[in-house]
Amino acid sequence: MVRCRQVWGRFINTARELINRTQQAVNLQLPQKQLLELIETILIYKLPNISREEIEAMFGLSELKKTRVYQEGKQEGKQEGRLEAKLEAVPKLLALGLTPEQIAQALDLTISQVQQIAQQTPPNEQ
Repeated sequence: MVRCRQVWGRFINTARELINRTQQAVNLQLPQKQLLELIETILIYKLPNISREEIEAMFGLSELKKTRVYQEGKQEGKQEGRLEAKLEAVPKLLALGLTPEQIAQALDLTISQVQQIAQQTPPNEQ
């Protein structure tokens, strides 16, 4: 446990040092913003159980929401949410008497997706 804390502490210190060096660097081949985004991306992937707010607070990264990895993750989450909402609507639409084909067309799903949800839904909910 003590060893884990030591490794964790070194990791945080190294990340802070990289961020500080990047922010202070003047003559870099890559623009400063791209380097900061790279470091932030690494931090996000290496610290999957820590929230965005905790990472921002730990390393003073107020621009985290503007990074490409954050934007891509946000977009991916929106797409997953839309699909989940569509799939949750299937049993309700079946209960209203729509056919799987009608539901698939209305929700822009495949017929097999609708049929799979229909099979998983108890008969009293259809």
